[in-house]
Amino acid sequence: MIDPGYPPQVTSTVPRLRKSLKTLAPNLAVEHRMWKLGHDVVVGVDEVGRGAWAGPISVGAAVVPKESRVYKIRDSKMLTESEREALFDRVADWCVAWSVGHASHQECDELGMSAAQRLAARRAIEGLGVQPDRVLIDGNWDFVGGGRSTMIVKGDATTVSISAASMLAKVTRDRIMRAEAENYPAFNFDGNKGYPCPVHKAALQAWGPTTLHRRSWAFMDGLVFPGVRRFERPGPQGTLFA
Repeated sequence: MIDPGYPPQVTSTVPRLRKSLKTLAPNLAVEHRMWKLGHDVVVGVDEVGRGAWAGPISVGAAVVPKESRVYKIRDSKMLTESEREALFDRVADWCVAWSVGHASHQECDELGMSAAQRLAARRAIEGLGVQPDRVLIDGNWDFVGGGRSTMIVKGDATTVSISAASMLAKVTRDRIMRAEAENYPAFNFDGNKGYPCPVHKAALQAWGPTTLHRRSWAFMDGLVFPGVRRFERPGPQGTLFA
C-alpha cells in the first residue's frame, strides 16, 4: 500500500502560468471518487506519439498522492516545450510513482499501432512498481485492459493524474527525439519530434526514411526512392496488410 503522505509537498520554483491557462486546471474529483470506493492505487495514463511518423509511441503512467497538491500542472498540449521542461522534475518528484513505457518504431510497424500502444501501456504500468486498483485513461479506448479501467474523454485536461502522465510522457519522448536529432540533421527532429510538418516531408523526399521511421505508414507510398517500399505485415491466412 502506498503511503499517502509521500512524497512531501514540492516547493521548487517554476515559471508563472500564462493567463490563458489559469482557469484550466485539472482536478482530483475522479481520483477522490475512486479512493472513496476503496481503490487505493489509482493510476492516470496517457499516450504520446501515436500520430508521429518517426520514433516510439510512449505511454505515461502516474500515481499522485492523496494529501498534497502540485500547482501549475496542465495537459501537456496546453504547455510550451520550455514550460513542460521546467515542470518535469517538480511533477516527477511529486508523484508517488510514475513510469513511461515505449514501443519502438519497429514494434509499431511489426505489431500495428493499436497493439504497439497496448504494449507501451503494459510496460508503463509494469514500470510503476505498484499494482493498480484502478486505471484512468485519457480518451474513450481502453488500451490497458484487465477490467480495471475508466475512460475519461479530455481526461488529460480535467484529471490530475492523467495530466501528470501526459506531461511526463511528452517530455520523456521529446527528449528521446532531441537526442536523435543530431544523427539526422535534415529532419529537424529536435523541432518536430517525428511528427509530420513541411520540413519533415521535404527531408523524406530528399533523403528517404531514416532508421527511426515507421515504414508501414502511408507517407512511404509517396517516396521516390527505388527499392524503398512501405513495410507490410503478414496478416491472417498469409494475406498482407499495412
